[in-house]
Amino acid sequence: MAQEDVFKKLVAHCKEYGYVFPSSEIYDGLSAVYDYGQYGVELKNNIKKYWWDSMVLMNENIVGLDSAIFMHPTIWKASGHVDAFNDPLIDNKDSKKRYRADVLIEEHLAKFEEKISKEIGKARERFGEAFDENKFRETNPRVLATQQKIDELNERFNRAMNASDLAELKQIIIDNEIVCPVSGTRNWTDVRQFNLMFATEIGSASDGAGKVYLRPETAQGIFVNFLNVQKTGRMKLPFGIAQIGKAFRNEIVARQFIFRMREFEQMEMQFFVQPGTELEWFRHWKEIRMKWHQSLGFGEENYRFHDHVKLAHYANAATDIEFRFPFGFKEVEGIHSRTDYDLKQHQEYSGKKMQYFDPEKGVSYVPYVIETSIGVDRMFLQIISAAYTEEELKKDDGSSDTRVLMRLPSVLAPVKLAVMPLVKKDGLPEIAEKIVKDLRFLFNCQYDDKDSIGRRYRRQDAIGTPYCITIDHQTIEDNTVTIRYRDSMEQERVEISRLTDIISEKVSISSLLKKL
Repeated sequence: MAQEDVFKKLVAHCKEYGYVFPSSEIYDGLSAVYDYGQYGVELKNNIKKYWWDSMVLMNENIVGLDSAIFMHPTIWKASGHVDAFNDPLIDNKDSKKRYRADVLIEEHLAKFEEKISKEIGKARERFGEAFDENKFRETNPRVLATQQKIDELNERFNRAMNASDLAELKQIIIDNEIVCPVSGTRNWTDVRQFNLMFATEIGSASDGAGKVYLRPETAQGIFVNFLNVQKTGRMKLPFGIAQIGKAFRNEIVARQFIFRMREFEQMEMQFFVQPGTELEWFRHWKEIRMKWHQSLGFGEENYRFHDHVKLAHYANAATDIEFRFPFGFKEVEGIHSRTDYDLKQHQEYSGKKMQYFDPEKGVSYVPYVIETSIGVDRMFLQIISAAYTEEELKKDDGSSDTRVLMRLPSVLAPVKLAVMPLVKKDGLPEIAEKIVKDLRFLFNCQYDDKDSIGRRYRRQDAIGTPYCITIDHQTIEDNTVTIRYRDSMEQERVEISRLTDIISEKVSISSLLKKL
């Protein structure tokens, strides 16, 4: 099945099973805005807890913060967002649709990469265990020719982006015959810049309303509170400030489900270090963050670093952690060495010193900053993309059946276990309800007695529930129940008294944190 079709099925699955809904759907929706359903919000909260605990709980020198969404408008002037927070946009004259020029080119590059992946896939099937992917990449003429096209286009694209050469970006689109996905034509306008910040007003008309912005990132809330946290927490360099919060960007090209939205949530940590040590810390956080992602068990081959050729005006090093989505490798987290740019800018615009007094050196200076920034929504999409599985099962009569399941890590799963009486009589529902009552203080549990036991298993598979507890007539005799495991469908008989210990060991977030 084509990856595009898999992605469409995933989007439909998210709505059908209470993960993600189009926002304001009864009013025909609002473009690029989504609501998280009853299971989606649980998964999202579990993701945030995994990140927060890995940052704040596991590091003595990292503390948390929750800054306001509304901030003084001069902050965004100081940060460069008012003047430079732009995307290069291009319109197709036939479809009247607007696109980001850089995204059109990146998607064209992704098609070349997909072509190489297909060649590698066919070769792997042909040669089996003897297949050497590195050697195949280095010697296969079709792969080499495609890779050359990628390298040449990348070099030209990066030059244009670094120089902010809008005319050249359009020429790249024309030369590579990139068409509008809607009209299929190449009737393009010129490329122009568009600022992404939402503006609004604060205060009443009689008081004289002032223009403010919905924050486009959470980082600036950390920077302007740097000294507040440092002094009240008696923090010594190096130390970090972590924050989870909403941000807003007026994305013109908002698509691929929740990958790029206008209202989204970020998990950011700004790590303040002594100048001169920033690149060492940058390498350190690259390694730590990649390990954090790979600990989820979705395969190391599905992650890669993408080092930036074009650096933001504030950075001296930058990389992205990319994940292989159904629509190609895309960024899920950015790691940047931001130098001392932000603190110096706020020092200049506010007139207040943003310096750290180093007691060991006896001098004051503006620290450098290493940033790790990850989108909660993209992380959510990464996890459900990796977890969504269609599995063909052979029946006893020789026919086959397909089950759809979400192979979510147990730690992150919205529902940890479902408790099911085999039948709704003979005292079995009462036993099941008591088990749920005892366990709900520790785990998110469901009581499920509707439909046949097979249908109930399938329903829980589709939700992503890792463990199902079945109460049958043997339970009355010996106080044992059956645990059914989602991924393997294997079943194990255990005593009711052991359920808490067994499930706790499997779903505890500490099991993930210990891998770090």
